[in-house]
Amino acid sequence: MDQPTNQLHESEARWFAVHTRSKSEKFVQRMLAKKGIHAYLPIQKLMRRYTRSTRVVEKPLINCYVFVKIVKNEYVKVLETENVAGFVKFAKDLFAIPESEINILRRITLETDLEIEAVEGKFTEGDAVEISAGNLMGLRGRVVKVEGKRKILVELSQLGFTLLITIDIAFLEHSTRPID
Repeated sequence: MDQPTNQLHESEARWFAVHTRSKSEKFVQRMLAKKGIHAYLPIQKLMRRYTRSTRVVEKPLINCYVFVKIVKNEYVKVLETENVAGFVKFAKDLFAIPESEINILRRITLETDLEIEAVEGKFTEGDAVEISAGNLMGLRGRVVKVEGKRKILVELSQLGFTLLITIDIAFLEHSTRPID
């Protein structure tokens, strides 16, 4: 019988996704920080209009997910954190998330004012594209679905999520470079 893959390393800190209880992502991030664990929660700032006011709301980009950069001996500390449901695994395998994908999340949440929705799933069909203009210039992915003239799906393979980004189709071009 095959042994599950585990990409935890003794001395090299690597990124992993942690599944949290609903609406407790910020709490989990604070608790992990108190334990000295490097935790990252991608937050998007959204403008919400109410009857009498307009407010900026901070919302997690991916619900129930926090990303941690840990070494092997910090694994149990993370699991023992209140409101942590466990590590995100594919089948029974624990895969590290490449630094490049965490950097894409940082870039999306810091540099863009687009409203982004994380959609669970993994897609493999479609054209390879690169965003050729705007704040997300250089971001590569696969077109999974085109809705009208503005919506595309950009795949981040190691996360197991697809980011639904509303973007003008004129900002896209076919990519000849391989997707990371």
